Amino acid sequence: MGDKPTLNPRHNKAEVFARLRDAHAREVTEDYVEMISDLIHEEGEARSVALAERFGVTAATVNNTIKRLERDGYVTSRPYRSIFLTEKGETLAKKCRDRHQIVYNFLVSIGVDPDTAEFDAEGIEHHVSEETLRVFAAVSRADDAL
Repeated sequence: MGDKPTLNPRHNKAEVFARLRDAHAREVTEDYVEMISDLIHEEGEARSVALAERFGVTAATVNNTIKRLERDGYVTSRPYRSIFLTEKGETLAKKCRDRHQIVYNFLVSIGVDPDTAEFDAEGIEHHVSEETLRVFAAVSRADDAL
């Protein structure tokens, strides 16, 4: 067998950290639209108080985030009313849910305990590249075929 691959020392570290910062910035948006979608499917509506409870944050934090999501075109809301996903928000929620499932399936297929895989997938899903996601999906499908 050959040598194990090592990190490329010529990799542009500034580019890597810029991509990581961008992923962190998207993470909150993705988590919120996914949770809003989940609440609508589970409870028939998404309210700020339910989001605050699920995320373990204050109502003020939720309200500030919802204002930003409205500004960015992912949700619509009115004071003291439910929060609704726009078409853009629904598309992002589906993409996030699909990505999460692929990462989860991959982790389970390589032997990670389902509870641990669920927790880890929540973090990995925001940072995984499309290329890596395709490989995860292929490995999971190959494992299912066995």
